[in-house]
Amino acid sequence: MATMKDWLEGARVRTLPASLAPVIIGAGMAFALNSFSWVMTLLAALVALCFQIGSNFSNDYSDGVRGTDEYRVGPPRLTAGGKVKPQTVKLLAWSFFGLACVFGLILVALSGKWWLLLAGVAAVLAAWFYTGGKHPYGYMGLGELFVLAFFGYMATIGTLYTQAGIAPLIAWIAATGVGLVACALLMVNNIRDIPTDLEANKLTLAVRLGERRARWSYYWLLAIAVALSAALSVFGFGILNAMLVFLIPVVFLARPVLRGAQGNELLPTLRNTGIFELCYAVAICAGMVATTVWPGVYWRVIGWSIVLAGLVIASVLMFVSMRRRGEAK
Repeated sequence: MATMKDWLEGARVRTLPASLAPVIIGAGMAFALNSFSWVMTLLAALVALCFQIGSNFSNDYSDGVRGTDEYRVGPPRLTAGGKVKPQTVKLLAWSFFGLACVFGLILVALSGKWWLLLAGVAAVLAAWFYTGGKHPYGYMGLGELFVLAFFGYMATIGTLYTQAGIAPLIAWIAATGVGLVACALLMVNNIRDIPTDLEANKLTLAVRLGERRARWSYYWLLAIAVALSAALSVFGFGILNAMLVFLIPVVFLARPVLRGAQGNELLPTLRNTGIFELCYAVAICAGMVATTVWPGVYWRVIGWSIVLAGLVIASVLMFVSMRRRGEAK
């Protein structure tokens, strides 16, 4: 009998920021373009959230019936652990896909952009065939590519486009950034599973890259995402140069990964990467809103001041940490 904790593990709560973060950024851009709608933003968030949860339950079902999760490290899955009947997990996955389609249909109707129904169909197929079907693309090392496409471009630009009716260059840059963070979330999850995925012949990108390169790719995905977010400052959002301060948590996030943390040791990093993505999105959104509401403020100067303050605080913390380690020895 599955407990509430088991169901939450099945929904993979740690990964849910990947669905909300791009919607938050898209909403911030819509606000900057004087096209923001609370209703449309809420609908976009529900669509993304339902697709993410549905995809997670679909992955639980498909990997369970395929036998992949027999080798898995970490909390037991609903299907592979025998806690819930496979068909029940499959039904739950399709129920969330159905909810996503309902919310998406309402969003499309409100926006009048009916061609976006095709994007919805593509999202359903991508969510199911990640680990489902005879030839799942997640087993071919293409997972990160589809994450970038759907939890980067589609979610971010889709949120903006349904409200403002345009998709400018800044939207594509912002979508690339948040999409890369989502890819980092998937990468660290797959780094944890490299030994067991090799046994199950699941050739994720982490497996294909090899452990050393996969670990460094996690760091670079986050670092490039931060650089892209800071680049948004050239589009009139001066305070977003302060996004460079996010390089500090990137270093701390990457430390256990680069030092070779294995298995369940990576679970905190997985959780913290999800929190990082949410904070990353909220910071970009807040910067866009602040710059739009108070356009005359010297935001670029404030942004660099935040970066400088962050570097000073990080340096002090590192010095204190090193001193304590020295005293402990």
